[in-house]
Amino acid sequence: MNFTHIIAEKINQTLENTFDLDKLEKLVEKPKDLNRGDYAFPTFSLAAKFHEAPQKIALKIADEIDRTNFANVKAVGPYVNFFIQRVEFTNQLLKEILLNDDFGRNNQGAGKKIVIDMSSPNIAKPMSMGHLRSTVIGEAISKIAKANGYQTIKINFLGDWGTQFGLMIAAYKLWGDDKLINKNPVDELVKLYVKINKESETDKSLKDSGRAWFKKLEDGDPEAVKLWNWFKSVSLKEFQEVYDRLGVSFDSMNGEAFYNDKMEPVVKMLASKGLLTESQGAEIVDLPNLLPKDNYPIAMIKRSDGATQYITRDLASAIYRHDAYDFAKSLYVVGAEQKDHFDQMKAILKLAGDDWADDIEHIGFGMITMNGKKMSTRKGNIVPLVDVLDTARQLAAEQISEKNPGLENADHVAEEVGAGAVVFNDLQKDRNLSIDFNLEKIVQFEGDTGPYVQYTHARAMSILRKSGQQAILNTGVTFVDEEAWPIVSRLSAYPEMIKRAWQLREPSIVAKYLLSLARDFNSYYAHTKILVNNEKMQSRLSLVQGVCSVLKSGLNLLGVSAPNQM
Repeated sequence: MNFTHIIAEKINQTLENTFDLDKLEKLVEKPKDLNRGDYAFPTFSLAAKFHEAPQKIALKIADEIDRTNFANVKAVGPYVNFFIQRVEFTNQLLKEILLNDDFGRNNQGAGKKIVIDMSSPNIAKPMSMGHLRSTVIGEAISKIAKANGYQTIKINFLGDWGTQFGLMIAAYKLWGDDKLINKNPVDELVKLYVKINKESETDKSLKDSGRAWFKKLEDGDPEAVKLWNWFKSVSLKEFQEVYDRLGVSFDSMNGEAFYNDKMEPVVKMLASKGLLTESQGAEIVDLPNLLPKDNYPIAMIKRSDGATQYITRDLASAIYRHDAYDFAKSLYVVGAEQKDHFDQMKAILKLAGDDWADDIEHIGFGMITMNGKKMSTRKGNIVPLVDVLDTARQLAAEQISEKNPGLENADHVAEEVGAGAVVFNDLQKDRNLSIDFNLEKIVQFEGDTGPYVQYTHARAMSILRKSGQQAILNTGVTFVDEEAWPIVSRLSAYPEMIKRAWQLREPSIVAKYLLSLARDFNSYYAHTKILVNNEKMQSRLSLVQGVCSVLKSGLNLLGVSAPNQM
């Protein structure tokens, strides 16, 4: 039952339907203190229209409103507070949760496609902690979009092109040892990449050699192409191990190289629109001159040696995705520092007459550090993601061994808990905030952690197992626990939470909701005996199963498993 909508409708009826229903609905609040009502409506915004004090308007609404579905409606200052008929509402809500596998989901995006550019590691380098945020934020946003009815297309825009691959080939030609590389491909390639970057600080010819090899690659030189394909195949094999452990999959693995034959048409299109200018042998879009008020930098489309740039490939990929998928939105889950790049890309598309560029969104996020230090492949300061997942699994296994030494499938559960801890820790922070990673803290079963939510789910499942009634659908029992109301209120907010998480493209809304629900349940469980031999047990078990269902559903939205035992 959508009480925000019901309240907005009733208020509008009281005010003779003079307001936009959607605007009224957005004003409805949930007070932090339940003693002030289950919902509240502030009347400040109505004062100008009625030329009366908000307090008088609140009194008028409380006196005249239809009170069906509410135990009480009263004015407190400029607010109208609504108290739900709790027994009736609880029974109806639990029935909706327990009989509906899709509780909380909606169809507002039905028939619309969302393209999500996410993860995008560079080949010939290990997948590091630096790639975690784009991967898990993108995955969560995809799942949240699906919960709102959209079809999603997840694209792993692999970094498989650019001057760095010329540098990699140059380094291999100078120092590569096939025996070492065949034994441990990606690690050895990274060592070569780090070495050539370090050596190039004093030997400038190495950079020139890298650029020359990349030009050969662009021109289809057989040796360059063979080495590039080798680098790519060994990298994808290692990437897949990480993706499997994170439960992440893709609909397309078309990287930058896929657009090699699609960039020249873009260059010609820009030229035909009068947007290209020659500058010192290079071809540019002179945005400072074309859009002087927007402070965009010059966009280099082709270097003087004819090589393309990132912006060229991104323009080609944006056009291709629009034509191929007819998207409602195209999301780029890329670090916040790339905002100007995507603003620049959208500006060029708009100048070219492609108004659909307004449907492109940059989903930025803050930096991730380890113990306060930024990670960089070029400087050799990287933390492989597979190592982090291995350590998280081991830390989880140690705690599981202490709490439940006889647990079946303990290794599998430890993997779920360890990976879940890493993912949840990232997603519980507002995505635009930078985070510092401390592995030992995030795998704890207590505190604001993923394992805490997972453990709460497992604890609730244990109660159901002990009751011998794992499938409780008898929600017609009158609910009698006033102490359970904070849980019921929280459960009822799940559908609106899913909508809001999508509207803001913010997975942390889901994570914070799950932490709050877990705290509500654990507080209730600490003070209420559930497995009792009286008429209250059935209703309490229905509540427990409702909590289990929503915790599992919410964790799924984040790409986190919900083990039944821990």
